[in-house]
Amino acid sequence: MIDTSTIRIEQTTQSRINELDENNIPFGKLYSDHMFIADYKNGEWQDARIVPFQNISVSPANTTLHYAITIFEGLKAYRNADGEVVVFRPQANAARLNISAERMCIPEVPESLFMESLTELLKLDSSWVPSKPGTALYIRPFVFAMDEYIGIRPSENFRFMIITGPVGSYYTKPVKVKIETKFSRAFEGGTGFAKAGGNYAASLYPAQLAQKQGFDQLIWTDGKSHEYIEESGTMNVMFVIDDVLRTAPTSGTILKGITRDSVLTIARDWGLTVEEAPVAVAEVVNAAKEGRLKEAFGVGTAATIAPIASIGFEEELYDLPASDDNSFSKKILNELNGIRTGEIDDRYGWIYKI
Repeated sequence: MIDTSTIRIEQTTQSRINELDENNIPFGKLYSDHMFIADYKNGEWQDARIVPFQNISVSPANTTLHYAITIFEGLKAYRNADGEVVVFRPQANAARLNISAERMCIPEVPESLFMESLTELLKLDSSWVPSKPGTALYIRPFVFAMDEYIGIRPSENFRFMIITGPVGSYYTKPVKVKIETKFSRAFEGGTGFAKAGGNYAASLYPAQLAQKQGFDQLIWTDGKSHEYIEESGTMNVMFVIDDVLRTAPTSGTILKGITRDSVLTIARDWGLTVEEAPVAVAEVVNAAKEGRLKEAFGVGTAATIAPIASIGFEEELYDLPASDDNSFSKKILNELNGIRTGEIDDRYGWIYKI
């Protein structure tokens, strides 16, 4: 077992922090000064190190390039009202990474390695955590196979890395989505519940087609009948119908979202009626037609809460009421932001201070 107390640190000789403009942060294009690496060889994680952010070298026969043996997580660090760097529920990400790992024949990443590497990396690059409202430091842990072998079998060697980068808002306005009834994101027995790279590659083409039709994203439906709502884009999706918060249960095809769990936990504490049960496409469409669909929104790490402005289905477009200060989605976003900044008491123990 790797000794996390001996993480080797090589600091950059030339910081790029002057590239950070908190008033203009593109999403996913700017990266912090350092990155974490550990290698899995001979049945154990070893050589834990933090080095300057740089390109890496892999063989053309690298098995991940051919067979997508790779998983990842996404979480964020924030600067609270006292200027401290905090992370939202990182232990939950560590646990979910290993759920994905098991499905993809990847060795478990011990929570101690995940947390210690994350902590040391954020200490070193704390100046990269922005403080303006709506900004954060996005954290991307990932694991990929390193065998130089193009035969089909589980890999024997792996690399665990963490990179980070400051980000602004993922969506700048409520989104227009289309209910997808031809293509499928996932199916029972597949890898839909895992954050595996191939899942996301396969989703790009249908999303591209929808964007050409003027939509921002898709609402995915079940792969068998296309009669039930699953996810929206890369997020879980929720609906407020007749003052009931509705969302599909997590399953073999739906990711167990950490933001999703946080929203449902708070909603129940607020006394809202919550239903985790299959949500039929017909039910959502009828509720929209009858004015009973009060809100719909995506829920995920990148956007946190992404209000949906309109839903397209079978050549029809259904506009939803505009979000305002009394909307559940706006209230829950303010609550989550307040917990992260320390302005609201962290009664759930979700905040991890660096």
